Amino acid sequence: MSDFAAWSRAVQARMETALDRILPAASLAPERLHAAMRYVALGGGKRVRPMLAFAAGEAVEAPADAVEAAACAVELIHVFSLTHDDLPCMDDDDLRRGKPTCHVQFDEATALLVGDALQSQAFEVLARPGGNAATQVDMLALLARSSGSRGMCGGQAVDLYSTGRSLELAELEFMHIHKTGALIQASVLLGAMAGGPLDPAVRTGLERYARCVGLAFQVMDDVLDAETDTATLGKTAGKDAAQGKATYLTLMSAREARDYANDLVAEAESALAPFAAAGRRLAEIARFIVARRY
Repeated sequence: MSDFAAWSRAVQARMETALDRILPAASLAPERLHAAMRYVALGGGKRVRPMLAFAAGEAVEAPADAVEAAACAVELIHVFSLTHDDLPCMDDDDLRRGKPTCHVQFDEATALLVGDALQSQAFEVLARPGGNAATQVDMLALLARSSGSRGMCGGQAVDLYSTGRSLELAELEFMHIHKTGALIQASVLLGAMAGGPLDPAVRTGLERYARCVGLAFQVMDDVLDAETDTATLGKTAGKDAAQGKATYLTLMSAREARDYANDLVAEAESALAPFAAAGRRLAEIARFIVARRY
């Protein structure tokens, strides 16, 4: 995995440079808003979604610069969602990526505007000139659908409405396929679509892979929230149980959850069979997701 570790660090460094270039300078009016946008988007995070975009781009030999734009777009949407999730009206958290959350560092109104602005910035990045216009429109539609009420925002709504309730596994997975999985699937598909229209069989394989990886990611998030300390996580540990959230650990033991995550990774890897060696990075990311400690 040492080669994967070096590759992931390279992607993280590339994303830091790209986001630094894309985001408005803190000296540009309105300075406080731009400073807050940079505060939440730069200098932290695993960048799993950009890694997925670059890995999918490699699998279909998409141009790296085009993939970078897609990766930036999904990361900006992700950071927007984290900023809003941490607000007192949502999950009410004080710590994210090892530092005070946006509404704590700045204020609630600024945090709300930061999320709005990052969401707009994501679509601006993805709408850059050049490339296949029809594919670009498809990519914009995919990102919108994945981040809206039929995707990430819808999943967050279900999460909020379900607090304090017991959910069956099918209900829990419906929530996570939308809340976490939709943007993970968008990361994979957008990275591949950066190379042009996708063959239907290729798209089907990538969708199956992404669905499994998205669920495995959430399973491990639930396990780590219960088993790992706040300093390691970079966010408040034990928050799910304290808030009465429905999680995989309300339905199964931690060992069973880890086994389930490994089963999902095995299914994700099987979906990559048609890609052969070209799907190597996607397979490595799937294994990283279940092995991670934060």
